[in-house]
Amino acid sequence: MDMAHPSGQHALASWIGGYVAAQNRAIESVPVAAIAAVADLVRRAGVEGRRIFVCGNGGNAANAAHFATDLGKGASGVVARPFKVLSLADNVAWMTALGNDFSFDDVFVRQLTNHAEPGDVLIVSSVSGSSPNLVAAMRWGREHGLVTVALVGQNRGDVAPLADYLLVIDDPHYGRVEDAQMNILHMICYCIMEMPDGKCGAAPPTASKTFAGESGSPIA
Repeated sequence: MDMAHPSGQHALASWIGGYVAAQNRAIESVPVAAIAAVADLVRRAGVEGRRIFVCGNGGNAANAAHFATDLGKGASGVVARPFKVLSLADNVAWMTALGNDFSFDDVFVRQLTNHAEPGDVLIVSSVSGSSPNLVAAMRWGREHGLVTVALVGQNRGDVAPLADYLLVIDDPHYGRVEDAQMNILHMICYCIMEMPDGKCGAAPPTASKTFAGESGSPIA
């Protein structure tokens, strides 16, 4: 297709418009209250001095690093107690040592065994929700008293039943889901930066898990 031709430019503009509309639908598929509950969890973890671990693969490894930067630098600059946040996808030397000597499935969970304690928070971000290294980290977290959070795409995957807080972006498209996940991670950081003296959201339910896209429907 000749993009210099008016018909080519129109087709491109139409595709971009459709993508933008689909992106808006993706982020709007996540209930605001569910995002607010996770934001308040992160805020409370900071106040209590809990560690916050975040991880993902590929584009979501970059999202994890971005979130850790925004929370560790930006949000920490407006609160009395800086956030103890760590991206488990950043230490390449450690990750490759673990992957080489054990398994790539262990690159996150073996870092948790060094650092994590009961009451800490683990946030994973994944489009498929079934990456073995994320499933291993979430399972270990549940077994050792961490509060687990998962941001996933439409298929949910194997991390879903392991999440205390589950945010589902109702779209199968990798680019749109990863962008929506970063939108949510930005919201968590910026609500703290822009509302330093207030709560980002109400306290979460105590006997159910909140599932985005389902109006907070609980599961067993």
